[in-house]
Amino acid sequence: MKPFACRRARTLIGTAIGAMLVTVCLSACVQEPPAPAVTIVVTETATPTPTPTPPPAAAPAPPPEPAPLVPNAPAAPKEPIPEGPADDTGAIPGATGAPTRDADGNLSTYTVVSGDAFFEIAQRFDLPQQQLLRMNPSIPGLGLEIYIGDVINLDWTKTK
Repeated sequence: MKPFACRRARTLIGTAIGAMLVTVCLSACVQEPPAPAVTIVVTETATPTPTPTPPPAAAPAPPPEPAPLVPNAPAAPKEPIPEGPADDTGAIPGATGAPTRDADGNLSTYTVVSGDAFFEIAQRFDLPQQQLLRMNPSIPGLGLEIYIGDVINLDWTKTK
């Protein structure tokens, strides 16, 4: 080795050893900080008392048997609504046109005017709506479709 390199190696080794000695000495002189104080908090909790389990419920009683079904007695035959001649009770809202009469003075026809309704026409002439429909089978839609100028038969002995 060269003399310069040896000197330099000795210097480096000496410096390293010196630094280690300083570290060991200083670490022996420094006291460790005291451990932090520990606070223990004790909380007493009540022990829950177990809730007694209720006894099992009794099975529900089966529903009572329904009474046997008995058919109703047959209904007595109804008297059909008597069909008869139309009777003009006078103009009412929904039936304001003028009826025509035959030679004997009996009501013959009624011509629908603006604002008329089939039900009100039947009411005006004191006829059940079904009878007026039977007397006028050409009226469509159970009388819901009547138009201005339609001629409605009022003679209960004829159909139109």
